[in-house]
Amino acid sequence: MADQMQWANALSTRPSLEAAVTDVVEQAVSSLTASADLGLVFISSAFASEYSRLLPLLSEKLSVPVIIGCSGVGVVGTKATGEPEELEAEAAISLTLAHLPGVNVQAFHLLGDELPDLDSSPNAWINLIGVQPFPSPQFILLPSAFSGKINDLLQGLDFAYPGSVIVGGQASSGSSNRQTSLFCHDPANGLYQQMYRQGTVGLALSGNILLDTIVAQGCRPIGQPMQVTKAEGNIIVEINETAPLEVLQNLISSLNEQDRMLAQHSLFVGVVMDQFKLTVQQGDFLIRSILGVDPLGGAIAIGDTVRPGQRLQFQLRDAQASAEDLELLLQQYQKQQNSPAPSGALMFSCLGRGQGLYGRSNFDSELFRRYIQDIPIGGFFCNGEIGPVSGNTFVHGYTSVFGICRPLTVE
Repeated sequence: MADQMQWANALSTRPSLEAAVTDVVEQAVSSLTASADLGLVFISSAFASEYSRLLPLLSEKLSVPVIIGCSGVGVVGTKATGEPEELEAEAAISLTLAHLPGVNVQAFHLLGDELPDLDSSPNAWINLIGVQPFPSPQFILLPSAFSGKINDLLQGLDFAYPGSVIVGGQASSGSSNRQTSLFCHDPANGLYQQMYRQGTVGLALSGNILLDTIVAQGCRPIGQPMQVTKAEGNIIVEINETAPLEVLQNLISSLNEQDRMLAQHSLFVGVVMDQFKLTVQQGDFLIRSILGVDPLGGAIAIGDTVRPGQRLQFQLRDAQASAEDLELLLQQYQKQQNSPAPSGALMFSCLGRGQGLYGRSNFDSELFRRYIQDIPIGGFFCNGEIGPVSGNTFVHGYTSVFGICRPLTVE
């Protein structure tokens, strides 16, 4: 039998850190029939006072060349029954192990002040990461919630590694403890049981591996796409040669009563990322918040820079829109019938989703499993989610990003 890619995930809610680590290691190891090449660990903020003990405890019980992970308000994993579970605001650990034949696994830790200037050559970024752009590495990034220059890092990686896919999420913490933590263990590259408060830990996976992505931003468009005709930085001065506030007021007045109520607190802007695409649909927009409105001049400030000529469409977000958006993207992925089949998945979900959005647990992960079955899933609730839209990588909010892992070829 050929050596095949394998993924396993285990969850534990044991209140003792030692017991929880023992629990997840035993479960995950027993699910693999070959040695693990990679570990991904996500630990809830209920264990915040014991973060420094996590990697030493894992290393006592687990022999794996590379481990990365971070803290989260909640974690996502797979129960022994194969069903996904999202554990929010309770003591929990999620451990993913992967056997990756034909894949080179390299971990790294970067600080914002180590990054090259954005006008630097691709070689400056390649030298920083220490991984060649061919074959295209697949990246998993776990930044600190307060990490500077994460947008610069994403732009630099997109520039230097044009064929690569990047997913991940910013570490999060509970309201009573703002200290997020990142974990990295890769002795072959000089990183031994390291815990960090700042920067970004990441993985570069090169060789026989591909990350398919689903980026569910949870909005539905209202009105029609329009063109920005005047803008300065993140300020939209004119849309279709009209003051944005006037455009918005006319749009809201055309909505039904339920949507008008929703627009009072859940209105966003979707910027079309592919300017050459004639017909746009869900998945073509980069969703950004509306930061403020100038009642005199009618300009609108949004949470990103915008250029004249870009198209945009206003968006609404609620539980139903989020569910429909994710289901539509899952249906599109299922129709692709990718081969070889996926082996495992990672889920990076905004801490504003979950029970707070849907009113019940496990919504996104159960919907995912309905369409993509029989693979383990692990992840956590983030303070910003990382994933591509129209070929470029961004930090999102209120989003669930899935990285679906499969081999490029059957070994």
